[in-house]
Amino acid sequence: MHAMQDEAGAPLIAAHDETTPPEQSTAQRSRLFALLGSTAALVLVLDQLAKLWALRALTPGDPIDVVGTLIRLNLIRNPGAAFSIGTGATWVLTLIACGVLVFILVTARRLGSVSWAWALGLLLGGSVGNLSDRLFREPGPGRGHVVDFIDYFGWFIGNVADIAIVGAAGVIAVLATVGIGVDGRRPEHGRHEAGHPKGRQEPGQGQQAGSHHD
Repeated sequence: MHAMQDEAGAPLIAAHDETTPPEQSTAQRSRLFALLGSTAALVLVLDQLAKLWALRALTPGDPIDVVGTLIRLNLIRNPGAAFSIGTGATWVLTLIACGVLVFILVTARRLGSVSWAWALGLLLGGSVGNLSDRLFREPGPGRGHVVDFIDYFGWFIGNVADIAIVGAAGVIAVLATVGIGVDGRRPEHGRHEAGHPKGRQEPGQGQQAGSHHD
């Protein structure tokens, strides 16, 4: 009977382990949230200060070379997305940016990784930086033009917020490649701890056979 209970109980334990994130203390989770929030705040402050400087120091149509003509300071007001896509759909881009913020906040509830805290902080700060332009700059709320001033090779012009967003995308891509989830777990490790490898099944099989013999 004991062997049968062990055998019947194993799947229940495995299912529980697979679906339950690793336990974390309140202090650990608070530190991760603090890292995410401070990263986002730093990106937002740097982005807004850089835009304020660009508006005061640069003249539209009068670029300044930084690294020859490869990297230049070239002030524009962008009503669209990167590469000037969607210049006539500023409202749609504003709504998309709001959706990204909601996604970040919902995802952060499962936060259990320092790397993910960095990535989400960069993404949050960059998204809020550009969203604030769309909400508060001319020509009006929800239709504001984003201040861009870093010209890359003449291909596209961006800002500090864009750098943070691209950096976040790179970190997230690496984390996805190595299989680290937002909660800090690797899926294959969760399965191993749950007892799925064949080696973990042999003792149970032996106990069942012994019970039948008795």
